Amino acid sequence: MGVLRTLIAAAVALLTSCANLPGTLEDSAVRPPATPERKPGERVVRVTGMVQALKSVSMRVPQISAQSGRVTLATLIPNGTSVKAGDTLAEFDQTAVIDEERDVKAKLSEAGFQLEERQAKARSDAAKRGALLVEAEADLAKAQIQLRKAEVISDIDRRKNEVLAESARARVASLKKSNGLRDSEEAAATGVLEKKRERLAVQLERIKTNLEKLTVKAPHSGMVALENTWRNGSMGPPQEGDMLFPGQPVLRIFDPGEMVVEGTVSEADVAALPHASSARVFLDAYPGVSFDAKLESASPVATAGLDSPIRTFSARFRLAGRDPRLLPDLSASLEIVIGPAK
Repeated sequence: MGVLRTLIAAAVALLTSCANLPGTLEDSAVRPPATPERKPGERVVRVTGMVQALKSVSMRVPQISAQSGRVTLATLIPNGTSVKAGDTLAEFDQTAVIDEERDVKAKLSEAGFQLEERQAKARSDAAKRGALLVEAEADLAKAQIQLRKAEVISDIDRRKNEVLAESARARVASLKKSNGLRDSEEAAATGVLEKKRERLAVQLERIKTNLEKLTVKAPHSGMVALENTWRNGSMGPPQEGDMLFPGQPVLRIFDPGEMVVEGTVSEADVAALPHASSARVFLDAYPGVSFDAKLESASPVATAGLDSPIRTFSARFRLAGRDPRLLPDLSASLEIVIGPAK
């Protein structure tokens, strides 16, 4: 029994000494983080804001000419993909446009054949009318030659020759007039077919432009961020097979190397911003992670809500470096170190 009491007393003493030792795992887990030391006169201003890309382009559902209905999303690049200029981002269903292109091509080919046929017929008819005019002019020339014999022929023959000459002259004048009208008619009919062919050619070019619009390509290098849209009773990124309206945003291309935080500063703290030396950015989506930032600009105009006496100023803070966790539309909080006023 004496030995047992001795062992129990030793164990209690050992546990008591370990509990009093500093730096144990349990003690460090519950200890609050140390507050960084500040220089005399410095204070911290806390600001809330949203992470945004300095260079960002919104890509929307293309507006197709002569089509106002919705289009079907066929393929879509995954969210967060890095792309280069010219890479395909999204493709929309092209079935209806391809069918329209095939029909217009057939009509354009038929219009070309009709124009060639009309032009050939016009040339043939013009040649026939020209031959008739040449024949009439030849008859007129013969009749005029006969008129020169008036002194050596009888009076009756002279009158016959005058009647023949007058008839030949009237026929030549009539043929010239009718040929001019026929030429104008043929030119008008040919012009109508030419305009029809030109209109179909313009329509075909418009369809080709629509086909190009249905394939959305990246205007510059960057990273893809899908936009949230209303689908199936909730907000979410678009998916392949969705019916989207023209002009509806689909995704954004942003440069992840130039990210900023758009924040709002209260009226009481805005005067201290010119003395800001640095800022720490904390993301709500990644607790415990912080990023360095510098004040880039601040608006001199205050804004306030409806019937609210509180005024705020917008400020922009540029994030230093590049991190894959820095994505647009993430909520963030900033701790701005304000140095002493000079």
